[in-house]
Amino acid sequence: MRTLRSAALGAAFAAFATLATFATGTAAGAHETRLGPLQIGHAWARATAGKAGAAYLEIRNGGGQPDKLVSAASPAAATVELHTHIRDGDVMRMRKVPAIDLAPGKEVKLAPGGLHVMLIGLKAPLKAGDRFPLTLTFDKAGSVTLEVEVQPVAASAPPAHQHHHQHRH
Repeated sequence: MRTLRSAALGAAFAAFATLATFATGTAAGAHETRLGPLQIGHAWARATAGKAGAAYLEIRNGGGQPDKLVSAASPAAATVELHTHIRDGDVMRMRKVPAIDLAPGKEVKLAPGGLHVMLIGLKAPLKAGDRFPLTLTFDKAGSVTLEVEVQPVAASAPPAHQHHHQHRH
């Protein structure tokens, strides 16, 4: 009986520690994720003070067939949409797009001032150093969940090429 209770407590503690690590943003994120012929990397967002934010990333289609990003979702926001910026006279405006095309052999960068994943109705402000999950759904490749790293408000690009090992030159 005591062994069974100890095993159950140990399993519960391990599950709690895993969830707590992810929630506090201390889990190491993958620099790049593969989904079939797609390479998805450099996922980041700017810190926010309000109820809206945006996520940015790079997607490379290494396959021979076109694909498209058709939706995104995250528990960090009530609504997640694919957006772009368009010029309307002298003003840049954001517009929802139904999908983001991924041509074979090409890379698409979702970046400030262009295509991005819009996070609407954030459940809490995004704070520099935090991480949150983002699930991307593609027309052909399927779905993948990746970790988005929150950068300071002034950030204009993902963090520099970072690894957790040493390079020898």
